[in-house]
Amino acid sequence: MNLNKVFILGRLTGDPQLRSTTSGAQVASFSVATNRVWNDQSGAKKEAVEFHNVVVWGRQAEVASRFLIKGSLVLIEGRLQTREWEGKDGQKRRTTEVVCERMQLGPRPSGMRGNVAPDSGSQPLSAPEIPTIDVGDEDIKAEDLPF
Repeated sequence: MNLNKVFILGRLTGDPQLRSTTSGAQVASFSVATNRVWNDQSGAKKEAVEFHNVVVWGRQAEVASRFLIKGSLVLIEGRLQTREWEGKDGQKRRTTEVVCERMQLGPRPSGMRGNVAPDSGSQPLSAPEIPTIDVGDEDIKAEDLPF
């Protein structure tokens, strides 16, 4: 049995780009940044950022282009896919991207279109704040785990 499943929770690095294929299908593409924070052996705090290219098809592509903007928090569930093409210079190029199967929008960034959805009249959108969990600078020890 094989499995190709990806979950990405991060923020958009730019607004989604919506296009249509020659057959009329909608496709949106955007990049999502995720970060990882850890303490190195000397106890110094380190951070690394990864950038993930995401492709969304159909109705979800329209939703992404309508409601997501740079800085939006989004949860993407999908699969990895590698494409290959030949560039204008004749060189073969490859890219690996996340093909979105499900998308969940996070809270709206502050200042997003007055916090009003397009075509919704004047009904404000309300989104819960993301809770912040402060685990402090303590290291987690195996004996502290309940399992």
